[in-house]
Amino acid sequence: MKLHDLRPNPGAKKSKTRPGRGIAAGRGKTAGRGTKGQHARSGGVKPPYFEGGQLPLVRRLPFKRGFTNLFRIEYQEVNVGQLAARFEDGASITPQTLASVGLIHDPEQPVVILGNGDVDKKLNVQAHRFSRSASAKIEAAGGGIKALPLLITGARVTIKKLRKEQLAALKAGR
Repeated sequence: MKLHDLRPNPGAKKSKTRPGRGIAAGRGKTAGRGTKGQHARSGGVKPPYFEGGQLPLVRRLPFKRGFTNLFRIEYQEVNVGQLAARFEDGASITPQTLASVGLIHDPEQPVVILGNGDVDKKLNVQAHRFSRSASAKIEAAGGGIKALPLLITGARVTIKKLRKEQLAALKAGR
């Protein structure tokens, strides 16, 4: 065997196809693009997010982006100025009394006392949370504050996967 006898295996070398160079080239006339339609035209490329004419996912999403925090606690807000206007001196204030006066809607939901306004009466307030300024104003007027325990409800219960005994104890504690 000599060097000039060497040949590549049959089918190993294949010549590059040149579409659109006549019938004899094998890819003539429509050049393998079919007849008419989007893909037969130049620039007929769909974007990767194209969904066949269906409203794309990007446009189906709501305009307000972000997420919903499952652990968010929605507090009902009450200001100390409202407490001073609605209650007498020495009154004991609970979420039930706040609901009866009309300052909150649901006594079962958490209540936060905020420091907007002035207090000149001695009030004993029970709520789930107090701002620093609110607690300072109530105590400066001679009143007292008591933080109520926050019940675990909704998504918090399902995420934490509490045992049935724990859930029963929480519900009994209401």
